[in-house]
Amino acid sequence: MSQATLSTVEAKYHEHYAQSHKLFETAEATFPDGVTHDARHFQPFPIYVQRAQGSHKWTIEGHELVDLWVGHGSLLLGHCHPAVVDAVQQQVAKATHPGGCHELEIEWGQWVKKLIRSAERLRFTSSGTEATLMALRLSRIFTGRNKVLKFTGHFHGWHDALVPGNEAPFDSFDVPGVTPGVMEDLVIVPPNDLQVLEETLDKQNPACVILEATGSHFGVAPIQGDFLRGVRKLTAERDIILIFDEVISGFRVHQGGAQGHYEITPDLTTMAKILAGGLPGGCVAGREDILECISFKNTSGKKMKHPGTFNANPLSAAAGSATLEIVSSGDPNRKANETAATIRGRLNRLFENEGVNWIAYGEFSGIKILPEYDGPRSSSDDFIPCNGQYDQLDRKFDAGLSRAFRCALLLHGVDMGGWRAMTSCEHTADDIEHVIDAFSGTIRMLREDGFLN
Repeated sequence: MSQATLSTVEAKYHEHYAQSHKLFETAEATFPDGVTHDARHFQPFPIYVQRAQGSHKWTIEGHELVDLWVGHGSLLLGHCHPAVVDAVQQQVAKATHPGGCHELEIEWGQWVKKLIRSAERLRFTSSGTEATLMALRLSRIFTGRNKVLKFTGHFHGWHDALVPGNEAPFDSFDVPGVTPGVMEDLVIVPPNDLQVLEETLDKQNPACVILEATGSHFGVAPIQGDFLRGVRKLTAERDIILIFDEVISGFRVHQGGAQGHYEITPDLTTMAKILAGGLPGGCVAGREDILECISFKNTSGKKMKHPGTFNANPLSAAAGSATLEIVSSGDPNRKANETAATIRGRLNRLFENEGVNWIAYGEFSGIKILPEYDGPRSSSDDFIPCNGQYDQLDRKFDAGLSRAFRCALLLHGVDMGGWRAMTSCEHTADDIEHVIDAFSGTIRMLREDGFLN
């Protein structure tokens, strides 16, 4: 696309982030689409970040951004927290991969056991995707059953067994490369409907039920305590393993995760992100009898094989232990949650004053923007638009508007993952003002380009 045919906002974006554009053109010769993660794919091109500190990051051009992406949710303490940096620096000088057991893995595991109510035993992995893969296999070995039940829109990593049904549109759950045989073992039902869930459990008798403990994509279509308690009751009555996927919510909504906040104990919990302080790392924690399936002492003859070159890597263990020690006070969660609530309220007042058909909603430290919304509004932060209907909340928005929105927001010094954002405990009152000003400027820019009335 030539500069002459670009919209005003995109033309300014090209000019503002010219060095990022050049790097992207180089990256295209190495990576598919020039990126290393689907979420970083962005047209006309993504920004390139050179450094980060606290709640801010700086692009290769030197532009400073308030970061509302926070490491895909992994940085509750913000970028480069001194305690985490110090822990990793000390460990990297000792060993990055000793090829053996080490003390830090014990310390890290003990923090998980202290904070997560379901964690009788645990095993570390290298990512959240690996953790959910392990949780499914453990469930199948333990129960002797094959089927797995998940909820529409919930994301549990990109492996074959759970990737279907994780994103809109939901008119088909077919995924290229996932075989019909795999699909036969996966049952997908709508969230927030206990009657449908009960009927399906009785019909399918799955090995396990897995869910994002705060709803799809950290609450795009929220699920809350009453539903979670209902799921716990239904699964317990049928000896079906309940897995809380707390890869995002773990240590973020509460120092004990969503299960700590709601005081519900699942059978298994999968974690990553904050668990490892922003470094690669995940784990499965849960009932001792289920985790026993990994043990060489397992007398069933059905031991689960679990290697993994980077399991409990000492750098991740150092970062994770330092992070969880700070998180254990509850202060980081509280501050991040309060900041997000303030931003949501301020944005809704701005949208109303500007006459924009957008609404901000969310829970805990999450911020969701729903464009193209003309329904009722409320001053309550508990309000969920569209009566919480997942297919109205978790959907694709106009591509041109979405693209222009992110370009304009980046031009105003704020980075967030599309229409979704998260806060850290490092975001300040000045950051909040910057975010509101950036949205105001973005609305003005989108109007000038004809994207908004």
